[in-house]
Amino acid sequence: MSRPLSPGTGPSGPDGPRGLEDGAETAAPASGTTDHARRAALGSFAGAVIDWYDFILYGLVAALVFNKEFFPNVSPAIGTLAAFATFGVGFLFRPLGGIVFGHFGDRLGRKQMLVLTMILMGSATTLIGFLPSYATIGWWAPFLLVVLRAVQGFAVGGEWGGAALMAVENAPRARRALYSSGVQVGYSVGLVIATGFVLLMNSVLSESQFISWGWRVPFLSSVVLVAIGLWVRSRVQDGHEARVRVEAAEHTAKQHGKRRIPLLEALRRHPGAFARIFGLRLVELFTGYLVTTFALSYATDHYGYPRQFMLNIALLVGGLGIVTIPVYAYLSDRFGRRRIYVTGALAGAVGGVPFFLAMQSGSRVGIVIGAVVLFNVAHDLAVSVQQPLFTEMFGAEYRYSGAGVGYQFASAIAGGLTPFIAAALATATHQSWHLVAAYLVVGCLISAVLAWRLPRDRRTTEPAAATKVAVSS
Repeated sequence: MSRPLSPGTGPSGPDGPRGLEDGAETAAPASGTTDHARRAALGSFAGAVIDWYDFILYGLVAALVFNKEFFPNVSPAIGTLAAFATFGVGFLFRPLGGIVFGHFGDRLGRKQMLVLTMILMGSATTLIGFLPSYATIGWWAPFLLVVLRAVQGFAVGGEWGGAALMAVENAPRARRALYSSGVQVGYSVGLVIATGFVLLMNSVLSESQFISWGWRVPFLSSVVLVAIGLWVRSRVQDGHEARVRVEAAEHTAKQHGKRRIPLLEALRRHPGAFARIFGLRLVELFTGYLVTTFALSYATDHYGYPRQFMLNIALLVGGLGIVTIPVYAYLSDRFGRRRIYVTGALAGAVGGVPFFLAMQSGSRVGIVIGAVVLFNVAHDLAVSVQQPLFTEMFGAEYRYSGAGVGYQFASAIAGGLTPFIAAALATATHQSWHLVAAYLVVGCLISAVLAWRLPRDRRTTEPAAATKVAVSS
C-alpha cells in the first residue's frame, strides 16, 4: 500500500520545463533500478526502430514511386506534390494517436499502449505492400493508400510519448537523457534499415522492376521486424513512477467519484508548454525532413543527381546518428540541455544555405558535408535531449498525454507538411531553392530563441528536491 504523497516543491515558472512540479518526480526503488532501466531503454529503442522504419519507408518510397504508381495522370510536379500530401496525412493523424494512446497510457500504463501501437503500425505497413496500383483499381488505390497512411500516423502518434516515458521514468536520475536517447537512436536505425532496404532493391532491380513491384518488398518485410519488437517489448514493465501515479489516479477517482481527463489537465496546468514544444521542434523537423525526404526528390528531379547517391546520404546520416545522439545525450546530462539545444538550432540556421549551394554547384562532397551538419549536428543535438526535456514539462499523472500530444501536434503541422511546403515553394519559384532555405533558417532561429529562453538547467546529478514516494510491502 502506498503512503500519501507529501507536498513537494520544485522549480517554478509558468509552464516551464520543470521535472519537480506537482509532485511529479518520485524516487524509484533502489533495488533493480539499473536492470529495469536497461530493459526499458531497450524496449523503447526496439519499438522506435520498428515504428520509424515503417514511417520513414513510406516517405522514401513516396518520393520515388508513389507519384508514378498512384498519381500517374498528372504532371510530374503535381504528382510529387500529391505523393507528399499523402505523406503528410500520416502526420495529421499523429495528434489523434497522441490523444487516444496518451489518455489510456496515463490511465492504464505505458506498456499496453506501446504493444498496440506496434501492432497497428506493422499491419498498416504490410497492407501497403499488398496495395494494388492506380492502373489496377483506379482511384481506389490512392484512397486506400491515404487510409493506411492515416493508420500509420495514428499508431506512431502514440509511440513517442509512451516510449520516451518508459525510458525516462525507469532511468537513473543523472542519466535520463542518455537512457532515453534510444527512442531517437531508434529513428536513426529505422532510417538506416529503411534506406538500406530501398537502396538494395534499387541496386539489384531495374527501374521498371523497382517501380512495378520491388518497392513492395520492404513494406512486406515489416511483419518480421514487428514480431521481434513485440518479443523485446513484452519483457519490459512500466516504471515505478508511472505505476504509482496510476494507483494514485484510481484512488482519487474512487474518493471523488470522477476521473480527470489527463489531456485537459495538462492543458489547464501548462498551456504554454504545448507552444514551447512546437517551437523547439522546428529545428529537428525542418532539418530532418528536408535532408531525408525533400532533398531526395529535389536533387534527383531538378539537378539530375543519381537516386542512389541521395539514398546513400540518408544512409550515412542515419548511421552517424546511431553514434552522435547518445554522445550528445551524455553531454547534456553533464553540461545541461539548454546549451545543447541552442547549439543545434544555430547549426541548422547556419547550415541551410551552404547545403543548397553545394547542390546547385554540383559539389557532391559539399552536399554530404551539408547533410551531416544539418542532420547529425543540428537535428541530432536537438533530439538527443527532447525526451527528458519535454516529458518533465508535465506532471507524471498526465505526462503521456501532455508531452505526447504536444510532440505530435508539432509533427503534424511542422513535420508532415515540411516536404509538401518545400516542394510548393520550389515549384512556385521555378524550382529555386532560396525560399526553401529561408524556410529552414527561420524555423531554426525560432527554436534557438526558445531554447535560449529556457530556464537554466538543474544539474541532473543533484539529489531530487521533489517528493519521495515510499512504498511499503
